Amino acid sequence: MEDAIQIDTRGDFGLWAIEVAKQIVADQGFELARAARDGSEEDVRVAGNDLGQAITNAMMEVFDGLTDAVSEE
Repeated sequence: MEDAIQIDTRGDFGLWAIEVAKQIVADQGFELARAARDGSEEDVRVAGNDLGQAITNAMMEVFDGLTDAVSEE
């Protein structure tokens, strides 16, 4: 997520969530699928952890943005 976006409504948040999910699945989901097909159990574990971390990072990013907005008011 390089660009800052303004989330003013629930709809904006929904659109943001969809775009982030698409990006995460494109990046990390592919790696998990490839590890499941061609890799060892360790490869699958690492790829699964990376997917989980990407989701966590995205949620923390929006949480930080929401708390920053509250503290600015």
